[in-house]
Amino acid sequence: MTDKKILVALAGQPNCGKSTVFNALTGASQHVANYPGVTVDKMSGRYRYDGRTVEVVDLPGTYSLTSYSPEERVSRDFILHEKPSLVVNVTDASNLKRSLYLTFQLLEMEIPLVLNLNMMDVANRLGVVIDTEGLAEHLGVAVVPTSMRDGTGKKALMHAVDAAAAAAGGSRKTAVRIDYGEMEPFLRDIEKRLADETTLPAFYPSRWVAIKLMEGDSEVQRLVRADSPRAEHLLRFVERLRNDFEDRVGEAPELFIAHRRYREADDIERRYVTPGRQGVGTLSDRIDRVVCHRLLGPIVLVGVIWLLYYLSIVQGYRITNYTWPLLAKIRSLAEAVTPQPGFIEIPMLRALVLWFVDSVNALLNYIPIFFILFGLIAILEDSGYMPRMAFIMDRLFSRYGLHGQSTLPMVLGGIYVGGCAVPGVMACKGIPDERSRLATILIIPLLNCLAKVPLYVLLINIYFAAHKAWAMFFISTISLLMVLPISRILTMTVLRDKETAPFVMEMPPYHLPTVRGVLGRAVERVWLFIRKITTIVAAVAVVIFVLLQFPGIDDERMAYYETRKEKAIAVFQEKISKVPYAAELQGHNLMALVRYWDDYKGDKMLVRGREAMDALNAEYEKRNPLFFKIVQPGADKDAKTINRAFKGLYRERQALLREMRKERIDKSFLGRLGRWLEPATRFAGFNWRVNVALLSAFAAKESSVATLGALYEPEERGEALETRMARGEEGFTPLHALALMLFMVLYPPCLATSIAVKLQSGSVKWMLFSMFYPMALGLIVAVAVFSGGSALGLTGLQAMIVFYGLALGFTIFMGIYKQQPQFN
Repeated sequence: MTDKKILVALAGQPNCGKSTVFNALTGASQHVANYPGVTVDKMSGRYRYDGRTVEVVDLPGTYSLTSYSPEERVSRDFILHEKPSLVVNVTDASNLKRSLYLTFQLLEMEIPLVLNLNMMDVANRLGVVIDTEGLAEHLGVAVVPTSMRDGTGKKALMHAVDAAAAAAGGSRKTAVRIDYGEMEPFLRDIEKRLADETTLPAFYPSRWVAIKLMEGDSEVQRLVRADSPRAEHLLRFVERLRNDFEDRVGEAPELFIAHRRYREADDIERRYVTPGRQGVGTLSDRIDRVVCHRLLGPIVLVGVIWLLYYLSIVQGYRITNYTWPLLAKIRSLAEAVTPQPGFIEIPMLRALVLWFVDSVNALLNYIPIFFILFGLIAILEDSGYMPRMAFIMDRLFSRYGLHGQSTLPMVLGGIYVGGCAVPGVMACKGIPDERSRLATILIIPLLNCLAKVPLYVLLINIYFAAHKAWAMFFISTISLLMVLPISRILTMTVLRDKETAPFVMEMPPYHLPTVRGVLGRAVERVWLFIRKITTIVAAVAVVIFVLLQFPGIDDERMAYYETRKEKAIAVFQEKISKVPYAAELQGHNLMALVRYWDDYKGDKMLVRGREAMDALNAEYEKRNPLFFKIVQPGADKDAKTINRAFKGLYRERQALLREMRKERIDKSFLGRLGRWLEPATRFAGFNWRVNVALLSAFAAKESSVATLGALYEPEERGEALETRMARGEEGFTPLHALALMLFMVLYPPCLATSIAVKLQSGSVKWMLFSMFYPMALGLIVAVAVFSGGSALGLTGLQAMIVFYGLALGFTIFMGIYKQQPQFN
């Protein structure tokens, strides 16, 4: 055991301080990934103890180990298939009874276990006393009290992990098991049939498999089918037992099992836990009197959401003024290492690399916004406010056919701004009734996911700069005003026959988030976003580049541009023919001057202050004294003559490059498709360039801004995309921008989200429906706003106010007539 690595899994329910335990144990040696096949994050790290390496995997927080959600499946599959040396079950010591429901399931999996009573400081403050020795003897596992916020009990937990791993020696055995009473004969019958008719691996404990089959667990049924040719016969036998048990006891087997676990938890609490002070409201109770108040709660919620938007979007965007110059330097480096351009000849490799850099930079510039946003969301999660949001929102959501538990998926999807539809859709598994679950799945792609934010910010900063705060509030909340009535319509029509269920959610106590935990979560999510940029978006950028480059400009047209090039150079040479320096500006030297001019102008835009400018001038003068004299002629008449002539040549070169670029894109595969769509999209105010950007967003919505960032080529180094697009779309108005933003709100799901819809709905039909109905709805809204606004002579801001008023009124109207819930 001295040299063997110990693999430890941290398991626990949400809001038990599990992340704090993980951070305390692993310190900085952490990394994040994704579990295969799902979007659930995988946090792992390691520490050293007594000469051994201990690898710690932080499993997703979950109340149970069933197959109802990705988090539950991931946690259970890791324990079963990765074979950790032991599991540390992190519990909330101030509410042990709630945590034991998961503990019992871990014990039934026959995995070596250490019970960590975390948050003992909260328990002590409430006067809760736990007999840890008696609890350890009853459960047959080590029980370690800790308060990891201040590191109390950390060494004791490390020691217990080491001792439990050494004692287990890789074996699995159960120390205690729940007596399921009337169900025990049924479980024994199933275990016998499993032994006779299957060859399940040893790490699937037979009693655990029997319990899960009696619960009707679909994933365990799948495991049995994969293992035995007589699986269907066995599963029919189990189904008969389930029906016989329900007839005899009068209760569904899964409910009976849950009730027996809760009864066991009650018994343990009575025997080993002395309750705290009675009659004294806890701090969480006192806070909830305001936060969950019928009138004050929604006001607090609106205030929290507004603060979230102000700090992340408004203040975050100001920080991008400092990050953009850094990204511009990355582009300068790419320009320096790629093949140099000719007067009108741009090497393909150079064009591809710069397109790639421009595409990625257009998104990387928004990282400050995302970092602040993720940090604030982590604060809401860690503090315990998220369940309160669900409690408050259920009063509203139930009027639109949704469920209080739709809140978390919608928050993940972007109920305000900055989520991601994929985890939002995947999180819908926990919604108990089918009608609300499907409605939530179908509306989540319409929310303001993170990928839509760059386009919003780009358009608002160009066309609504004078009303930025109002425009950001509008776009951040309008999606909710649209998805609520859409959900109501869906539940009244295509989903009206689906089952429903009541809202039930437990309120955990409030906790003060740790700086380390919040920053770690923000960095982790930003890093995952960056990885997405460098994979999906980068791949899309390359595909779009190819579709925009080919078939290219034909030989006849290239000859035309060559003639214009030669003429422009000849005019320049004629103007400077009598200047002494003329002989030094021939052939390759002329292009060297062009590149020198580009470099100087670009670097000049990035410097701040007189001293920095003087240093830059000294550097460029040393690099080439003649070229510097032309760039900064001063009183030198000859240099001034060349300067004036060169500016004319430079402008003609830029005009040639723009014309060639336009012609190349016009004749490209994607340009032709964009123009082919113009007759239909012009009523929404979209031209072919907007069409191309929207087409690229089908794979990933981030690609819309990435494509625009590459379509509008900078004339000067370091030029922001806002400036380039405003110049390139002179006929574009705020009304155009509003229609485009609303179309993006209702944009069909990306490919990854479409796959998630198929997985969670279990139907290709719902996946296709989720793709086509937003497209039709988005076009209707965009056409109504642009064409209707144009006909009425409305400005973009006026149309925004009118549309918001109509959306708000329609949302209120659809929520007035609330159908009585029908529980099937």
